[in-house]
Amino acid sequence: MNYAIKAIIPIIILFIVVYGMFKNVKVYECFVEGAKDGISICVKIFPYLLAMIIAVTVFRESKAMDYFIALVKPIVRLVGLPPELVPLAIVKPLSGSGAMGIFAETLKKYGPDSYIGLVASIMMGSTETIFYTITVYYGSIGIKKIRHTLWAAALADITAIIMAITLAKFI
Repeated sequence: MNYAIKAIIPIIILFIVVYGMFKNVKVYECFVEGAKDGISICVKIFPYLLAMIIAVTVFRESKAMDYFIALVKPIVRLVGLPPELVPLAIVKPLSGSGAMGIFAETLKKYGPDSYIGLVASIMMGSTETIFYTITVYYGSIGIKKIRHTLWAAALADITAIIMAITLAKFI
């Protein structure tokens, strides 16, 4: 079984090459053109990604997040969100890797089967790195005005957090 799992990707690649050959597609040339397009997209979105990484790092290292957490703790208790998960709720829209670090620390401290661990797990699976996603997708095609995307994505994340709180109570 282990060999079959390791062979899936090469089998898919082989299938694509053979299928392309049967359809008289120049597979190698198409691959090279796709790679060229990929590199040009990377060059286009690099400044946006760099700005996002710097902004997240400055926010975390300046201790601004700690002040914000202290400010919103009374509000999140009313909603039912454990105050221990405020850092996860704040960092997840900004940075997936930062949120993963907070998530790992949370599971280590409270355990995966605790209420806090369950809410954190559901939040990690149902929320999105809004700012990263908007930066990458809009930056790659040159859109500077995001219009209603940010508000819709933030509302979706808030809904996901509320649902995480609700679902964890039933598990």
